[in-house]
Amino acid sequence: MLTVAGAGPGNPKYLTVEVLDRIKNAKSVLVFGRIGNSISSLRKDCIIVNKVDEIIEYTKENEDVLLLASGDPNFYGIVDYLKRNGVYIEEVLPGLSSFQYLMAKLKKPWQDAGFLSLHGRGGNLNEIKDNKLTIMLIDKEKNASYISRELFGIGIRGYMYIGYNLSYEDEKIVKIKIGEVPEDYSSLGVVVIENEMD
Repeated sequence: MLTVAGAGPGNPKYLTVEVLDRIKNAKSVLVFGRIGNSISSLRKDCIIVNKVDEIIEYTKENEDVLLLASGDPNFYGIVDYLKRNGVYIEEVLPGLSSFQYLMAKLKKPWQDAGFLSLHGRGGNLNEIKDNKLTIMLIDKEKNASYISRELFGIGIRGYMYIGYNLSYEDEKIVKIKIGEVPEDYSSLGVVVIENEMD
C-alpha cells in the first residue's frame, strides 16, 4: 500500500496533524533529500530517494509505504507522474503548498489567480498576459531572473514577488518590477506576478 503525503513547504511545523501521525507510524517512509533533512528530527530511518524510479521499485517489494512529497502532492506534484506510470496509490494526504504559504505572507487573496509551473516543465509565459495575478513554481534554469527578462520582453509590466526557501530559516521574499534582474538566491522558489493590465 502506497500513501502519498504532502510535507508542506519544508519546515516540519507546517505538516498537518494527520501527516505527522503517518510519519511516526508508517512501516517505511520514502523522502527526497530536502524533505528528509527537514523531518530527520521526527524520524531517523527515512529512506532517501533521488529518482522517481526508485520509488516505483521500492513499492513493488514493500508494503505500508509513506511517500513524502514537498508542498501538496496534487499541485504539480508527484501523484500525476506516479499514476501515469501505473503506480497504484491507496491514499493521498494533502499538504500546504509553498504558493499558499507565500500568499499568506503577502496577505494576498489568490482565488482568481492563474497557475503555471516551470519547475522541471515547459510552460508558456504568454499565458500570463490574460491574468492580473499569476502564481508560478520555478526551478534552477527557469528562475526569477529568467522570468523577469522574458516577461518584460513580451510586453508585460507590473511587479514580481519572489519567495525563496519558504518556511526555512533562510527564507527570503523580495519584490521587484518586471524587467529588473533579481539575485537568484535559491532554486527553490515561487514567483507571483502582478500584471498591470490595461
